[in-house]
Amino acid sequence: MSGSDESLTVTTWSLEQTSPGDLLDARPPDGSSGVRIVRAEVPSPAFSRFLYTAVGSDVAWADRLSWTYEHWEAWLDRPGVETWVAYERGTPAGYIELDGARARTDGPGGAREDGLQGQPEGTVEISYFGLLPAFRGRRIGGHLLSFGTARAWDLHQRWDRQQPVDRVWVHTCSKDGPHALGNYRRRGFRLFKTEVTEEPAAAPRTQDGGTPGPGPWPAQM
Repeated sequence: MSGSDESLTVTTWSLEQTSPGDLLDARPPDGSSGVRIVRAEVPSPAFSRFLYTAVGSDVAWADRLSWTYEHWEAWLDRPGVETWVAYERGTPAGYIELDGARARTDGPGGAREDGLQGQPEGTVEISYFGLLPAFRGRRIGGHLLSFGTARAWDLHQRWDRQQPVDRVWVHTCSKDGPHALGNYRRRGFRLFKTEVTEEPAAAPRTQDGGTPGPGPWPAQM
């Protein structure tokens, strides 16, 4: 079979919470662990791309690899988008990205002028969540997901003209690893949709042409 004919069966699960009371907290790491979670309040395309590639390099995250600096900047600058980063003794260990930006229809035909999607009023999506490989299995992930989900529920308190949140949702897929679905369910997320699709097998990531890989944008090299 040629490379172009290879495909991968992918199962995607969509889950939600519809009340802050749905959240089931994970036990936080011991106080001596040096783990803390901080919001990256200054939007930084370079830092966000580092987190995306460092966390997703071994779990087939590829949809943002082709994003330009300007695309990242436009995404992060939207009111209601937040990045919360877990650190262990000062080293980034993982992150959770919240998308509470409102959907707008200010462009031709009812599309957003910036071409970016948004969420309905009162809805926040956990658009990305994960740990760098070296920090997995150290009781950081459950704490980060619990903390980040709580920040999704109170996101409207940090942004002007935001409606109170009445729904937090996330989607994960079989490419994210065998424990992804269970992680969300343990935090109180409920499954509301399952989809099975066939996708082309991922091409190898490169830095010298072909599929963009982790690291600087080509224009910056």
